[in-house]
Amino acid sequence: MNIHKEGHLIILISAAAIGIIATLVINFIHILTIPVLIILTLILAWVFWFFRDPVRIVPLPGDDMIYAPCDGKVVVIEKVLEPIYFKEERLLVSIFMSPLNVHVNRVPVGGIVKYNHYFPGKYLVAWHPKSSTENERNYSVIDQGAYQVGVVQIAGAMARRIINYLKTGETVKQGEELGFIRFGSRVDLYLPLDAKIEVKINDIVQGNLSCIARVEI
Repeated sequence: MNIHKEGHLIILISAAAIGIIATLVINFIHILTIPVLIILTLILAWVFWFFRDPVRIVPLPGDDMIYAPCDGKVVVIEKVLEPIYFKEERLLVSIFMSPLNVHVNRVPVGGIVKYNHYFPGKYLVAWHPKSSTENERNYSVIDQGAYQVGVVQIAGAMARRIINYLKTGETVKQGEELGFIRFGSRVDLYLPLDAKIEVKINDIVQGNLSCIARVEI
């Protein structure tokens, strides 16, 4: 199992802390040794599992296809007025990532990064309607050439750090790593109004593997 680079330090710290606790339990709390060691082992296993980084190759690359930027459940599909960058109506597709999902974020379509900005904010639960505009988030816009896609990484109640690897002006390829969000979170896509949505509410999608929408170009 591949472990994402964002998890290396956390895993080392977690393993050290669990090792210290386990040593104290073995030496001083003999009666609880087995159950505590089981719990500590499960916690460490979950930390490893959370930072897993499976190999994901886009099955059918294409400028007309917009792939899922993350794993999770589709919780919103609606037409909205986007107030930050486009300042016009766009199709919003929101994907909720639970703590059990892979939390690597990926580039949904290749192109030039036209905008990349971090916004401090609140930590409402990721499925809250206002989390898209009030939570801590990072907003990236990728210009494919024929159209533009907005990708917003949103922190949730548990997520306390958003990592974004993009730089304004650079060229990115479809399927590359966009960033990482620690623990439960959400990713929003702002798509052109003429995009044909290929998913529906409550669909489970996978980053780089699930086609979210198609755009005629």
